Amino acid sequence: MADPTAQRGEEILAVLDTAFGQLLAADPAAFRVKFRKMAASAFAFYRGTACLFYHDLRGEPADGPYLDGRTLRVWIHGDLHAENFGTYMDSKGRLIFNVNDFDEAYVGPFLWDLKRFAASLALIGYTKAIGDETIGSLVRTYALAYRERIRALAGGAPDEQVPPFTLDTAQGPLLTALRDARARTRFSLLDSMTEIRDYERRFTIGGGAVELDADTRDKVLAAFDGYLATLPDARQALPDTYRVKDVVGRGGVGIGSAGLPSFNILLEGNSDALENDVVIYLKQAQIPAVSRHVTDEAVRSYFLHEGHRTVISQRALQAHADQWLGWTELEGAGQLVAEVSPYAVDLDWSDIDEPGEIAQVVADLGRATATMHAAADDESGHSLVPFSTERAIDEAIGEDEEGLAALLVDFAHAYGQRARADHQIFVDLFRNGRIPGL
Repeated sequence: MADPTAQRGEEILAVLDTAFGQLLAADPAAFRVKFRKMAASAFAFYRGTACLFYHDLRGEPADGPYLDGRTLRVWIHGDLHAENFGTYMDSKGRLIFNVNDFDEAYVGPFLWDLKRFAASLALIGYTKAIGDETIGSLVRTYALAYRERIRALAGGAPDEQVPPFTLDTAQGPLLTALRDARARTRFSLLDSMTEIRDYERRFTIGGGAVELDADTRDKVLAAFDGYLATLPDARQALPDTYRVKDVVGRGGVGIGSAGLPSFNILLEGNSDALENDVVIYLKQAQIPAVSRHVTDEAVRSYFLHEGHRTVISQRALQAHADQWLGWTELEGAGQLVAEVSPYAVDLDWSDIDEPGEIAQVVADLGRATATMHAAADDESGHSLVPFSTERAIDEAIGEDEEGLAALLVDFAHAYGQRARADHQIFVDLFRNGRIPGL
């Protein structure tokens, strides 16, 4: 009889090869860093394996609960786990707490976002030694808060009843993150990445920043010129802010960006003062894991390339997105371009330990998830989803909110257990040299 653990190990290896094989072959050192980070915990493994998550969901019926012709085709985040929330400064200058990191965003079933978050909550709860019954209660809290906010948005609730999470409206750890972001400055960011040489600001080489040869620099600058045409009209009217001062290369070594080449570009600010300079990054966009399991040709053909897909998705899902957000191409590969923001602070789970406090946070994250799904619809100006997503989801759930909560609780327990087992299998494969190329 075949060993189920060995079979699962071969399955994991095959999925990782499909998702990362080419990038790993090009930069095995970056993937050794990525995989060691993933080996640290089941949650870190889960964060780095959206590809495995969607592989496991591939057999789900398209006509399951709460899924119909519309709710199967909404803008989704694609990698919605408990650590993909944080702060950003929107195009109106407001500090907002909401979902972040849209590298995996796509069009697909809204339930996939909810399931991915629910399983991540089960994994975080396990690391904090929280019992299964309490974990189930927390997932239920998330589900009901999501349902409540979707209903309010679908019913056209006024803004004061469904406000974004800002310094005026947030509470608890969300408010802490926003206050931390507010205390940060552009000067401190610039000071950590640049230096003044000959009375002009330049990037500091080292610490991940590398000098470029003349040919690569010219290609990056040409890609930058292409990016400018993708900016919102209001920003295109400010050409004086686009003088390039310096360019450096960077290697992607994070859990989500291993092997993806990237570049930082230093731009003249909106005055002669050196503290107003801006740093943007240009990064090769990746194929989203969910796209391998969405067969709708209308979705696949909508995007010029992965950079375009990432930006269009983020603009759809994030109200008043980063004013520097745009796309371009470099040597035939789609690129994402955005600001290296001094005001980006991720939600810190390290000191959120007690079930009561966790419940308050996950309720807010449920509301944030609903707001994200509701932002991306016919009113976003994208023909790909030509209907009101909040109304479609509201109608699909109907009065069966308890059923939605029960579905997510069951999934969280089952997939959390599976992810913990998969993590151990992955660690054994990695440490025993079973991952090809490493």
